[in-house]
Amino acid sequence: MRAKVVLAHNFFQQAGGEDEVFRAEGSLLEARDHQVIRYSVHNDSIPKLGHFTLAKSTLWNSVVYRDLGRLLRRESPLLIHFHNTFPLISPAAYYAARDVGVPVVQTLHNYRLICPNGLLLRDGRPCELCVGKAVAWPGVVHSCYRQSRSATAVTAAMLALHRARGTWIGAVDVYIALSDFSRRKFIEGGLPAERIMVKPNFLVTDPGTGDHTGGFALFVGRLSAEKGVHTLLQAWRQLPRTFPLKIVGDGPLLGTIAQSPANVEWIGHVPKDRVLSLMRDATFLVVPSEVYENFPLTVLEAFATGLPVIASGHGALEELVLDGQTGRLFRPGNAGALSATLEWALNHRDDMQAMAQRARAEFEAKYSPERNYDLLMRVYNAARGRQEERE
Repeated sequence: MRAKVVLAHNFFQQAGGEDEVFRAEGSLLEARDHQVIRYSVHNDSIPKLGHFTLAKSTLWNSVVYRDLGRLLRRESPLLIHFHNTFPLISPAAYYAARDVGVPVVQTLHNYRLICPNGLLLRDGRPCELCVGKAVAWPGVVHSCYRQSRSATAVTAAMLALHRARGTWIGAVDVYIALSDFSRRKFIEGGLPAERIMVKPNFLVTDPGTGDHTGGFALFVGRLSAEKGVHTLLQAWRQLPRTFPLKIVGDGPLLGTIAQSPANVEWIGHVPKDRVLSLMRDATFLVVPSEVYENFPLTVLEAFATGLPVIASGHGALEELVLDGQTGRLFRPGNAGALSATLEWALNHRDDMQAMAQRARAEFEAKYSPERNYDLLMRVYNAARGRQEERE
């Protein structure tokens, strides 16, 4: 048996990529003979809490501080690795670990530490007004979290309190950023550069490549404005030729089905194995996000199946998709630019097939379990090193 590690996570009510990564890294460690202890809470319990109790827990959850401290004293793990602490675990958990001498690692799955809504998003577009501010007052003014000024104020208060207390600098040993873009944003927001290491997401299981003979484009994601659904449909109307598009997902824009072009098929939410099957058949994946994506697993799944990606040229997507190598990039939010890029892809099938091969090679080189385990061990060693310096 190798090292004992505690993985901690606050599950959201709507499942997402953070939950997948939490499970995947646990499986990755166990497959290499580490003992993994999971500590988690779930936001399904929020409706049972009053507004005051929820606000108090967001700032400092004394129950978590007590219970997690007991767990860490009993188990004496190598370290504790947090994925999400918002809102119920709270930053109190970092102090529970520090008080018993257990190193802390925090994965930055979203932009919560520098933006109240965690997305760097407002009105469907990227927004950085709160980045670097001691108090995220623009987010409160614009009701950025859950479209509620009071809910945003609680989140902003949590960020301001722990910024003033030095939590983000003094209570976390190593942060994991998922991309260089993300790392730069957190440094702009005030996190110490020397403590942020880049480790991308990965797939714990290789889905295998496909023949991609289905003759259709694919979109997989939440059907919402910031994911670029409107831009995608506008671009499809502008295409000078007819080419099928399959859209997988659910969300608030599901009602726009009636206004979509005839060559667009809305499949809805389907299980993961069905998504991967569609990827193995598709000609290319379209990721038209108008928000800064942090590290979408759909891109990794596409690469793993040998599927090139046409994506918005900003955020982490600009790093993940190498323009002309593993896919093509276009100007975010611009239907004309997307339509032109799609037309190029349809007219350059040989180039797209070469990109498909390079996409698969990129997955094997950077996003396999073996590569990710090596990077994760570097992070853990760095966290242990910081702990030894303090001692």
